[in-house]
Amino acid sequence: MRTFKITMKPDTPSIQQRYDRIAPYFEGLEAMMEGLFLSRWRKRLWAKVDGYHILEVGVGTGKNFDYYPADARITAIDFSKGMLKQAAKKKDRKNVQVELELMDVQSLCFADNSFDTVIASFVFCSVPLPVKGLKELHRVCKPNGQVLLLEHVLSSRPLLAGAMNLINPLVTRLVGANINRQTVKNVQACAFQRVRIDEQSSDIIKLIEARK
Repeated sequence: MRTFKITMKPDTPSIQQRYDRIAPYFEGLEAMMEGLFLSRWRKRLWAKVDGYHILEVGVGTGKNFDYYPADARITAIDFSKGMLKQAAKKKDRKNVQVELELMDVQSLCFADNSFDTVIASFVFCSVPLPVKGLKELHRVCKPNGQVLLLEHVLSSRPLLAGAMNLINPLVTRLVGANINRQTVKNVQACAFQRVRIDEQSSDIIKLIEARK
């Protein structure tokens, strides 16, 4: 696993420290949600991947390893050393073919037009400058390539949205994740040729397909 010197953006170090702290317990904390519905969404997300060279942003502990296409070259990044440590253990245990990198999505160390598909699941809730991160995904994606995102977003229902906004500071302080992001609008604000929302998306969970 190579290590890069990465330039942190505002609030990034504190969020990184939170993820480093919870990394050993992360899979246990989310085990119930994974079993109930998240694993189904991950499978649907990865079924949409095409092309040979794939970038996974926010690999975390390697929850998506089981869904990697067998015939692809995959690079996976995370800005948390603790998360990457857990992912490296799982990589060895499951003999997964993936190159793990320490990197901040807001400052990717890849050339323009490098990847056929760029993919992330539940990542942009934790990115301090989400639009900057999304523009980086657009930059490293090849022309006519795709960016696939599975994200939880702010509800469109006023009462629920109000509650989410109310408790968001507490959630962010505890785990570094925002529950009130408007990621669909953020993707639409980037220079993608087409943005589509998967028809099975719910009010809060969105599977976003963007074509460069």
